[in-house]
Amino acid sequence: MSKKEQIARKLVKRYMCWSAGGALIPIPVADMAVITGAQLKMVAGLSKIYDIPFEKVRVKAIFGSLMSFVIHPAVSSGMLGFMLSKIVGVGVVVGTPALILFEAAYTWALGRVFIQHFESGGTFLDFEPDTVKQYFREQFAEGRKMVATLGTGEKAGS
Repeated sequence: MSKKEQIARKLVKRYMCWSAGGALIPIPVADMAVITGAQLKMVAGLSKIYDIPFEKVRVKAIFGSLMSFVIHPAVSSGMLGFMLSKIVGVGVVVGTPALILFEAAYTWALGRVFIQHFESGGTFLDFEPDTVKQYFREQFAEGRKMVATLGTGEKAGS
């Protein structure tokens, strides 16, 4: 593993936590703004590590494409969690954990996909979401396991 990759992985873990924390914000729209902002800052940080000029508009489009690869799990955990988390009382208890799990896993997968792409010499200009679909799904699943095992003391992912 390269020195850049080691630094990049630490950055992804940090922003994974920021995204999970953003899911705790009980104000609609504010929570998504914080989460998306954290994800954009993470990718900007990764691009800086790899000396790749950051392209915010292109990155936002990539985020949307990658989201489509996990939309079914999003409906069952993240989006449903988002909707439930906004219901006063019970929503916080039921929906927020699902939203935290989804957002942390999604952020993890985003980071890992960009690390892989940049490590292979890629840039934002040649990023093709369809070519990373399977890897993104695998990393999303790994991210979910990591969050689920946080309280158990088990290790998942690296």
